[in-house]
Amino acid sequence: MSLLVCQGVTAFYGDFQALYGIDLRVEEGETVAIIGSNGAGKSSFLRTLSGLQAAARDSIHLDGLPLGGLPAHRIVGRGVAMVPEGRRLFPSLSVEENLLIGAYSGRPGPWSLERLYALFPILGERRKSAATLLSGGQQQMVAIGRALMSNPRLLLCDELSLGLAPVVIKDIYAALPGIKAAGSSVLVVEQDVGQAMKVADRLYCFQEGRVSLEGRPGDLSREQISLAYFGI
Repeated sequence: MSLLVCQGVTAFYGDFQALYGIDLRVEEGETVAIIGSNGAGKSSFLRTLSGLQAAARDSIHLDGLPLGGLPAHRIVGRGVAMVPEGRRLFPSLSVEENLLIGAYSGRPGPWSLERLYALFPILGERRKSAATLLSGGQQQMVAIGRALMSNPRLLLCDELSLGLAPVVIKDIYAALPGIKAAGSSVLVVEQDVGQAMKVADRLYCFQEGRVSLEGRPGDLSREQISLAYFGI
């Protein structure tokens, strides 16, 4: 049984339809990447998975159980956590306080402050600092750590590399093997196609709210990806 199965997922913002029948799956232990241009529906899809956008009850299943339509806090309790685009840290709180908020659901699992500080040592060094005083890459580490503190089965990552220097992006993605080894599968939205191809076991391309391509990176040609990405 797949960890995550999505069938016919749709999403609306008022009268505007953002997603048109998305079919997608994530297997246990996989890293799956979603690529696509701005406005393709990538972030809307993650918002729908995390309960921030309405979804039909039976359109999303986690471990065979329906997830669609549940409120966000219950989805976190079921084992899905999101690292949002732009990080969205609490500016009045320290690094450690931001991390501890992630454990609010009380879901049991391997992640603790000690384990996070081993994964991202700089966060241990800066744990008493205001989160907004950190660099962009360090703030991204806090956002990832906050999500991991909920001990997710599935970690949703929205644009991890956005606005970061290449050396910082490399450090962020270097943490993925340790995250997967601790028991989380990863679904990452990434505009950088090259980066997505490096980290993903499988890849989906979205175009105008639909899946335009799916496959293993090694099986997809540059021409196929360009056509699916740009539609030309």
